[in-house]
Amino acid sequence: MRIFAISNQKGGVGKTTTTVNLAASLMDRKKKVLLIDLDPQGNATSGSGLNKKNITKSIYDVLIGQADIKSVIQKSAESFFDVVPATQSLAGAEVELVNIEEREYILKKQLSKLRDYDYILIDCPPALSLLTVNALVASDSVLIPMQCEYYALEGLSDLVNTIKRVKKHLNPKIEIEGLLRTLFDRRNTLGKQVSDQLSAHFGDKVYNTIIPRNVRLAEAPSHGKPALFYDKSSKGARAYLDLADEILKRNKDGNK
Repeated sequence: MRIFAISNQKGGVGKTTTTVNLAASLMDRKKKVLLIDLDPQGNATSGSGLNKKNITKSIYDVLIGQADIKSVIQKSAESFFDVVPATQSLAGAEVELVNIEEREYILKKQLSKLRDYDYILIDCPPALSLLTVNALVASDSVLIPMQCEYYALEGLSDLVNTIKRVKKHLNPKIEIEGLLRTLFDRRNTLGKQVSDQLSAHFGDKVYNTIIPRNVRLAEAPSHGKPALFYDKSSKGARAYLDLADEILKRNKDGNK
């Protein structure tokens, strides 16, 4: 079982889009996948086809000790992978967790109860918060989606430093799984320059797969579906299938 935190403290970089579409693409490659929505906005929950109004228990209940993680897992009829949903109540978890002992390890302890999945993908909030730290402590590695723009590298160095601190003090096994270039426009000269800088600095940590700007990818969440089930032929859906194949190859985990 591999656990990925999908994280970038900068919003609008395709983090949730990546979590939902990678989950669907790994499912398409016959892997059993659990998506954990750790963002109070709950966009990965609705983007996976779940109605937040019908959710009575969520990741919030798990973190504050009111529910076992197995009891809040839901199956999405739209996307076929399992989901631990989030609702707006998660926004209050930060304050409630402050006084709990070993608060950084709560999610890790809960995930240790799970054995049935090939991949667990955690959609982190766009902030280096206690929720994000819980995800980093619970994960094997971090997948970083990033847009190739001027401020991206600045934000990336903050995240890399946080990962280093977590590795030193809380989770010695955590690594950067890979950097994913998202919302990419090949006509944009600056985008290409930033992309080249990333490759020069991070080498083979940068995925070969590039996620393009794509209308179908942008439309799919409003239909409560990953792009794969909204328009499988779209460039966006195909790019995430390529990413899934690249991740499986890196993890030597092709179809059995």
